[in-house]
Amino acid sequence: MLFKHPIAKRLLCAVFVSSCLAGGVQIASSQENPGFTIFSGVEQDNILGYRLDFGGSPNGWDRYKMRIPSKKMVSGASKFIIKYPDYFYEDGGRFDIKRVEVRLKDESLPIRDVFWDEEAHIIEIDLEKPILEAQRVEIVLHNVKNPKFGGTYYFHCDVLAANDLPIRLYVGTWIVSIGRSN
Repeated sequence: MLFKHPIAKRLLCAVFVSSCLAGGVQIASSQENPGFTIFSGVEQDNILGYRLDFGGSPNGWDRYKMRIPSKKMVSGASKFIIKYPDYFYEDGGRFDIKRVEVRLKDESLPIRDVFWDEEAHIIEIDLEKPILEAQRVEIVLHNVKNPKFGGTYYFHCDVLAANDLPIRLYVGTWIVSIGRSN
């Protein structure tokens, strides 16, 4: 019938191949964590979500949106402590501490100070007013220089609790992939 004609067969084949190619093309340039991760060494409940707005290209500039769900913020926070691996810095990764935000419901909170200890591989974000109740938080690191080489980088997050006894609490880990598609 219709598919016995050679032109119809070629047309059908071309449509099939082009639809397969179109399905494999990444439409958005941002990158997010893959959801379910195994063999990471981090318990599934402790893996935090993130987004790289400009795709996570090696040696490129990016904006990291690092999320903490409300269930992890039960003691609130007066300070965020982010520990990243030494090889992130050694591979050329850099942060612009003048361009850091902490957001609650798309509203930026006032920040007292941001301290970057390059030798200890720690960024501390000290809030003007503590977050007292469990809420979803987004830490935005603008103007991040990604490392020169692709790889996986574990960013561990602790908070200084906002209650009467300010203790340091682990809230989770962002497993950031640079130069790897999901």
